[in-house]
Amino acid sequence: MILIAGLCVIETEEILFKVAEVVKEIQRLFPECKVIFKASFDKANRSSIRSYRGPGLDKGLRMLEKVKETFDLPVLTDIHESYQAEPVGSVVDYIQIPAFLCRQTDLLVAAAKTGKPVNVKKGQFMAPWDMGNVVEKLRESGAKEIFLTERGTTFGYNNLVVDFRSIPIMKSFGVPVIFDATHSVQKPGGLGSASGGDREFVPYLAKAAVAVGADGLFFETHPDPETALSDGPNMVPLKDFPLLVEELIELYRFVREDSGRKA
Repeated sequence: MILIAGLCVIETEEILFKVAEVVKEIQRLFPECKVIFKASFDKANRSSIRSYRGPGLDKGLRMLEKVKETFDLPVLTDIHESYQAEPVGSVVDYIQIPAFLCRQTDLLVAAAKTGKPVNVKKGQFMAPWDMGNVVEKLRESGAKEIFLTERGTTFGYNNLVVDFRSIPIMKSFGVPVIFDATHSVQKPGGLGSASGGDREFVPYLAKAAVAVGADGLFFETHPDPETALSDGPNMVPLKDFPLLVEELIELYRFVREDSGRKA
């Protein structure tokens, strides 16, 4: 199972390292998993101009590089503009394209040209079958490893729903499909100047995604989500995260073993 886990946005080095320690321990306990640490150096699509965005490109990359060196973890971060691809690709192991930008051709091409694996979040406005065009753009631009991530679909105002058909549909493009369990319970802009969320539903949706064949899971976690500077309402408390992952890995093993028996 692929597990992408970490912070929404880099806050302090202390919080960054606290989360990385837990992610590293999960890697140690479950060596069969491909564990990837995630944190953003900038959140360019915050609800309010006064919202915290992160430490920025230069400082953020230095902090992510320190996580790599200290914890020996592969690192993923997202880019919002084409010029960021080259410097980000020189530091991180995986580049992520945010959901709102998944159709931006120049951004996809720039990410592919770094030679790093690219994870693309499916836009909240996108049909799963339309993500085939995204995969084609990346492949035509030289990407060798591509992930697609389901993170919910806009359902009216300030609400998302998950259509689990999207997982097998996107897998048909020949790429691993990840389920973003924390952003899928987000309520975009639901607090007026910030996004809300329903973190209590994260375990249920994550289990459903594993059951229908997701290749991996994406989580954001924080030592104290109530004080997090971004996306706190939908993040998993860090103290609860290892047990949740253990339950999901057990389910993943069962689903794969059952599929193998039926095959």
